[in-house]
Order: sequence, then structure tokens, then C-alpha cells
Amino acid sequence: MDQILINLLNGLSSGLLLFMLSSGLTLIFSMMGVLNFAHASFYMLGAYIAYTFSGWLGFWPALLLAPVAVGLLGALFERSVLRRVHRFGHVPELLITFGLSYVILELVQLIWGRVAVPFNPPAALQGAAFTIIQSPSSGLSLVLGEAAPALCSAALCSKFPLTRAFVMLVALAMLLALWLMLTRTRIGLVIQAALTHPEMVEALGHNVPRVFMLVFGSGCALAALAGVIGGITFVTEPAMATIVGSIIFVVVVVGGVGSLAGAFVGSILIGLLQTLPLTVDSSLASLFKLGPDTFGYPLLKLTLAQVAPILPYLLMVLILIFRPKGLLGTRDE
Repeated sequence: MDQILINLLNGLSSGLLLFMLSSGLTLIFSMMGVLNFAHASFYMLGAYIAYTFSGWLGFWPALLLAPVAVGLLGALFERSVLRRVHRFGHVPELLITFGLSYVILELVQLIWGRVAVPFNPPAALQGAAFTIIQSPSSGLSLVLGEAAPALCSAALCSKFPLTRAFVMLVALAMLLALWLMLTRTRIGLVIQAALTHPEMVEALGHNVPRVFMLVFGSGCALAALAGVIGGITFVTEPAMATIVGSIIFVVVVVGGVGSLAGAFVGSILIGLLQTLPLTVDSSLASLFKLGPDTFGYPLLKLTLAQVAPILPYLLMVLILIFRPKGLLGTRDE
């Protein structure tokens, strides 16, 4: 029971990290119609820049400065490159961002090397946020922080890392901040108006290309923020963009392309789908007592834990078949 609860929390934290990453991609697409193939590369770039800044200034200044630096680089790319090809349609945009992902990867390998860098969490985020104790006599209980060794010697202890709790806290704060900005501020109203009526917004004196540049830079900054936290939670290496690159597009498709609420629901769903099946070590063949002569027996013999990595992609296929707009998608393209 304690392992199921820990896996549930791990799934929620992974899903919220995916939301931090996919929210920037969703914001860019919903505003500009640009599907940024280099979004995961900005995630990786945020982790590496934060690693460098943390060596100079410490982790907490790096947590703030790295997203700002990556956001400025994203805004510069939109202003100098992406804006020039925007009028030619979606295919040149896809190609230019796809090429940018390889440029960023090569630059990262040239500057920081091809192996993982030691980007460790600060002292304040090391250790356990809480410990779940399952005792034969007293049942399930929870202790904040690390449980005493004597307590764990007589019971089964499962720790939930502080870094994952920090991921959940930052992601929820970011969700609240995005919602407040888009619905309760003047700049949010301008952004939403520029999405549907750009000519009217420009006639009112607002610089719509500048709004798009700020939106693209902000989306890249959100990816970098996820990269900083993902870098200390997992591993900061050149392959980190490849690891999350495909899954964030699954999140966006499942939730609904261009829907921020859909990105949140899709992220939580994919995070849980990646982790909860790891606790199930039984197969359909054993569950229904099927024999070797059953059609497709080699596949039915696979456990749910073994097929867990492909479940999000199977869900995406089903969504594309039965609900192409996604769970909460409304945008027509």
C-alpha cells in the first residue's frame, strides 16, 4: 500500500513537471500557431545554464536567472529568425525549429561536454519531504522529513524526496500565476485579444509582433524553469531533451492542442500512466489463466509494468482516433 501511494505521488510530480514543460509549448501554439520542435531543447538549455549560474551565484539565484536568460534567447530567435519565415506557413516554422534543436544540442555538447554534469539540489532540497511508514502493528502512518532509523528497522519505510515535492509546489504556483495573468491582467487581455483579433489590437495601438515575441520568449522561459527543476531532480545530460521531447507532444495532443487546461489534465494523466502501472506485476495471461495456445499469447504474457513506457503513446493513438481535438481542445486548424 505504501509503494502504491509513493508511486501515485511520483506520478503526480512527474505529471506536474510535464505540465511546466508543456504549458510553454501550449502558450506558444495557442497564440502564434507555431508548434515549436525546439521546446525540449530550451528545457535542456535551462538546466545547463542554471548549472553554470549555480556555480557562480548559488542555486536560488540561478533558479530565477536561467529562465530569464533562456527567455531572452527565445525572444531573440523569434525576432531575428522565426518572424522572417512565419509568413510562409507552418512547414518552414517546423523545419526552422527542428534545425534549432540540433544546433542547441551541438552547442551544449561543445560547451558542457557529452556526459552528465553534477547538477545537485541545494542543501535545502536534499533529503525526504516525508516518510510513509507501514507497520504490522500500527498500520500506515506519515512522518515529516526523515523517519528515525529505529522506527524504520521495525517497519517498512518509503521516502518521498524533497525535490519532487518542490516540483509540485512550483508547478501549482506557475499554474495559478498563468491563470491570473491571462484572466486578471491587462497584458493577459491583450494577449487573448491578439489571438482572435490581431488587426483590432494593432488598431488600438498595441504592437502585435512584439506581443508575439514576448509570448515566445515567455514560453521558452517556462521550459527553462522546468529544466532547472528537472535537472536537479533527475539527470542533467545532453539526452534530457530527447527523453522528454516526444512525451510533451503526447501531452499536448491528449489534452488538446492550444488548451492550457488540457495541457494540465493531459500532463497529470500521462504522469500517472507512466508510474502507476509499475506497481502491477501481473499479465493478462495470468489474470485470465490463458494457456500458450491462446492467440497472441507472447503479448498477453507481458506484465503491465513492462508495457508501461508505451501506454502514453497508445492513449495518444486512441485520442487521435476517437477525439482528434484532445480531451479539452477547442482550436480548429
